[in-house]
Order: sequence, then C-alpha cells, then structure tokens
Amino acid sequence: MTRPLYITTPIYYVNAMPHLGHAYTTIAADVVCRFNFMQQNETLFLTGTDEHGDKIVRAAKKENISPRVYVDKISKVFKELWPQLNIKYDYFIRTSDPAHIAVVKQMLQKIYDAGDIYFSEYEGLYCFGCERFFTKRELVDGKCPDHLVEPEPIKESNYFFKMSRYQDWLIDHIEKHPDFIRPERYRNEILAFLSEPLEDLCISRPKKRLKWGITLPFDKDYVTYVWFDALLNYVSALGYPDGELFKKFWPYAQHIVAKDILKPHGIYWPIMLKAAGIPMYNHLNVHGYWNVDQGKMSKSIGNVVEPLQLKNIYGLDAFRFFLMRDMVFGLDSNFSEQALVQRINADLANDLGNLFSRVIAMVHKYFKGIVPEVDPVVEDEFQLGLKSDMLAAIPEYEQSMENFTFHKALVTTWELIAKMNRYVDVTSPWVLAKKKASKKQLQVVISNLLNGLGVIAGLIYPIMPDTSAAMQKHLGMDTDLITKGRFNNLDMLKTWKIIKPGIQLPKGITLFPRIDLKKNQATPQNEAAAEDLLSVLKTEIPVEAFGAIDLRVVTILSAESIPRAKKLLKLEVDLGEKRTLVAGIAASYKPENLVGKQVIVVANLKPAKIMGIVSNGMVLAAVDDKGCSLATVDRKVKPGTPVG
Repeated sequence: MTRPLYITTPIYYVNAMPHLGHAYTTIAADVVCRFNFMQQNETLFLTGTDEHGDKIVRAAKKENISPRVYVDKISKVFKELWPQLNIKYDYFIRTSDPAHIAVVKQMLQKIYDAGDIYFSEYEGLYCFGCERFFTKRELVDGKCPDHLVEPEPIKESNYFFKMSRYQDWLIDHIEKHPDFIRPERYRNEILAFLSEPLEDLCISRPKKRLKWGITLPFDKDYVTYVWFDALLNYVSALGYPDGELFKKFWPYAQHIVAKDILKPHGIYWPIMLKAAGIPMYNHLNVHGYWNVDQGKMSKSIGNVVEPLQLKNIYGLDAFRFFLMRDMVFGLDSNFSEQALVQRINADLANDLGNLFSRVIAMVHKYFKGIVPEVDPVVEDEFQLGLKSDMLAAIPEYEQSMENFTFHKALVTTWELIAKMNRYVDVTSPWVLAKKKASKKQLQVVISNLLNGLGVIAGLIYPIMPDTSAAMQKHLGMDTDLITKGRFNNLDMLKTWKIIKPGIQLPKGITLFPRIDLKKNQATPQNEAAAEDLLSVLKTEIPVEAFGAIDLRVVTILSAESIPRAKKLLKLEVDLGEKRTLVAGIAASYKPENLVGKQVIVVANLKPAKIMGIVSNGMVLAAVDDKGCSLATVDRKVKPGTPVG
C-alpha cells in the first residue's frame, strides 16, 4: 500500500557558504525521497534558506552590502548547489518569501490571542552566534558549547512564549510515541532536558537592536525571534492552513536535522504546533556531526570541506556513497580524503566495478553480447543460493532504509556483491566455456549474474542514481523506465527475472577507476597543475591515454581581469553546470569580447588554485608568436557537448 512522504531538511542559515554538513543532510533527504520513489510513494521534498537575524546583519555589514542583497546572494548559492549534487527537491523556500512571512504573522497572532504570548522584562546570557539566551546549565565551562565563547549578559523587555505550560504534555507525547524522535539517544537527550523546569521562550528582538526580521503583528517595535520564524517554514511551504498540499502531506511529515539543532526541533517546534492546534510531525530524524581534524566542521576554525570540490575530483556518486556509507545516522563521523579514496578503491572500484566489468565482458566473450536463454531444469541446479540470498536481502534493505540506517542498507547490498563475486569463482564460467557439454550451465551462470547485477543496480539507485542508470543501460534496460518508476521499484526487483534473454548488451564500461590519492588530493595547487597536463599533451601518447582526457564545449558566461595577473582572466562558463576557470589569454582577448563565445576545455583536470582562485578546467588554444587563438566549434552546440 502506497503512502505519501513529506521530507524536509533544515532551512540553512545564510551567514556562510554551504559545506559538507549541509550536503550530507540534503543528500540524506534525497536518498529517502528516491527510496520512497522505489516504493511508488508520492513524495514532497522541501529545503531552503533561513534569512533573518543578528548573524545575517553582521555578515552583510562585513561585506558592506545590505542584508537583502546579502541573503539573495547566498541563498542562490544554496539553491544552485543541490542540483549539482543530483538532489531533486520539490520546493525551495526562503524565510524572506512574502507567503512565508504572512504565515508567521498569522501564527504569532493566533498564539498571542490564545494567551500564550506575554510581555516582560528579562535578563539573561545571550550568545550572538546562536542568537538565543542560554541557561547556566546549558553552558560548558561557562561557554556556549557550539561557539566556545562566553554569552553576554543582556537585560531588555521582550515578548515570551509560554512553553512551560506545555512541558508535561510534551513529555507525555514523547513517551507515548517512542519513535517520535530518532535515533533513541536523541529522544533520551530531550527527555533529560525536560526533566528540569522548562523556561518560557523569548520570541522577539527590539528593533532598536535588530531591524532585519519579521515585525510582530501585535507590536511594530519588535521583530520575531529567528527560530520562531524559521521553524514555521515546514507548514508555510505547504500553504498552511488551507492549502491542498498541507492537507495531503503534513500528516506524513518527517524532518531531518543535525544534532546541533535538536532542541529547537524537539522542544520549541512541537510546542509551537500544539499551541497553534496543528497535528504533530511523524518523526524527527537526527544525525551527528562530520568531524574534520578531530573537531566539528566550522568556518571560524577553517576546517570546512567544500562538497563541489570533492565531487569534481572524485565523482558525484562516489561522494554520495561515501557520505551514506561512512556515517552511522545519529553518530558523529570523521571525514578524511584518505578514507574517501579507500572507500572508492575498495568498495566501488574493486568490489562493484570489477564484478560489473567481468560479467559484461563474459557476456560478450561467450555469447557475443547477447543475453542467453536458460534451461529451467539446469537453472535450479546452478542457482547455488544466489537467487534466494538476493530475494532474502531485499526486505532487510527495505527495513534499513525505512529506519534511516543507510550504512546498513549499503552493507546488505555489498554482502550481495561479495556473494556474486564468490559465485563467479565457484562456478568458474571460463572453465564451463571450454566444454560444449557445459553450455547450458554457462548460460544459467551468466543469466544469474546479469539478474543479480540488475538487483544491485536497483538497490544502489537512491544513493548512486547515475551509476544505477549506467549499469541498467549496459544491462540492456530501457533507461526511460527509471525516470518513469517502472523499473526502480522493489516489487520489480523481487521478480528476479529482470534482464530479458535475447537482447544485445552494449560493451562494458569502467564504473569507478582506481584513484591514486597523491595525484588526486583536493588541496590547493598552483600553475604547475596546468603544466602537468600540457606536458602530457605535448608527448606522444597512446589512444587509450587520450581517451582519458575529457574535452567539452562550454559557453563563456562572464570574464574578468584578475588583479596583479596581467596574463590571466577569470572565466565563468556553462558546461551543463557552472564552473570557474582561470585562463592565460588576457594578452589576446578583452573580457567583454568573450561573453557568449563557445570554446573547448579540458573538463577533468584536477582543480588548481591560481592567484587565489580555484580553476576547474583548462581552456584550449593555439599559440604562436602573434598570441593565442581559442579552440572553438563552427556552429553553436549545447554546453557540455563532448569533443571526440
């Protein structure tokens, strides 16, 4: 029986650029959506940006621009990043959207009219980084646990939300719904916090201190506290209170958040919903931190990992796989580039990649690329438990995905890959191929391996959709079926007979080439990175080596000079995705004459930092004593078109 799914990420605060932690949360939501797609469930996926508060004003002031200009700029970065990570959200909300602001004011007025908001003077310890007051018991050695600074004492008059009135109700709700907050460790953390008296929540800031926010509907001299504003995005996006999306999807709401915002989502939010008479969300799913250099990722201490840089170097699906495989949802995980490369080489290149290449190669070697027919009698004899193991693993995989234990789902999948590799060794197709009497056995072995790969391609779809599609294409599947949901569904995988006999398979491909960490580190490089490639291009190389160079047509979107670099221009190009390139063509081309021009670039050159700018590619040009002439095409083509 199908059911709707409403999945949300936090709306990300735009005081800094997106990093690995943002990417993990949003990819996890995308994985949940794709898994529900496999179950034929109707889904709605919400993400967006949180754009009000003290920190936004400070960040904008630092750049000498208005808060509006600042939030427009950073929100756009978030919105454009997610498609580059193959994240397919349905709605991107901003707290500066007029529709959202209207819902916030309506909710505030409703709760105020019910008597749950009052005016009072308050003195407390305020952390400007968190934009909230702290109690002494929340501090660690007298400091904010996240920002490691002592909060400042502030005394002012504000409006307060009577959270204390709902403390007993919330405890009762959590105890009666044990999976309301999951994993269990975070449920216990909230209950431990609620074992102490719950203070009322300050939900306003005086305009004499902060003007960038939503004005209270009942007092024009105050703006709304950023959390009381931000949390309401989950219902404003659905058209609360009368929208059809709200009626359809809110009963199936699931939130994904990192543990640093557990308290607002586990205490403020359910009490706000209760006070407003809105039913509760289904689950709050809480994950841990990605730690870098033994500490939580933080822009202030300079250990932020940029997701696009990793994706461009190691490949998108490999990056998504690593995030889902190496973090146990709910616990912290340590990020290192070495661990990423080890995962790629061991799990992806060796286990899955080699298996896929071997099987497709055998189909072409023994059956000229045509999927063989099988004899049912011989089929039973040569199953060797492969089919039963596959079918038994699918419910286990389903349960893991339902519980957000993505790493377990991948462990289950890789156990099947290991069994398939053992099946190849035990059946020894190369031995069967030497005897005519063994032809039927060989047909069964190859058929089982192809159908097993079909199951694997389906199971990895939520996490590695591009790899899944590539496998299905080379297994003879109609890739249109993927997007229409007629192949990538669990019921189809359970039929086992996925690959039809008699179809011609394309030649195999290398799904994941092995990586040499020393040659692929995502550390800043200089002009020598470009010289490495130039030296290769000037050398006589075999055709196979040239095939590794990815040449693409790009459209130049903008060009500008680089201070203190007379020979260099900074180019923003459209390669099917937006990229930045640094090109040594300033002596031959004026920036304004390049916009709209289509040129050829090397698209898979490792990123190089040149004059402080990370360049993701190299422009090709002919060079003589008169200067350089850019390599181009004689008619306009789609950006990203490969050059062969």
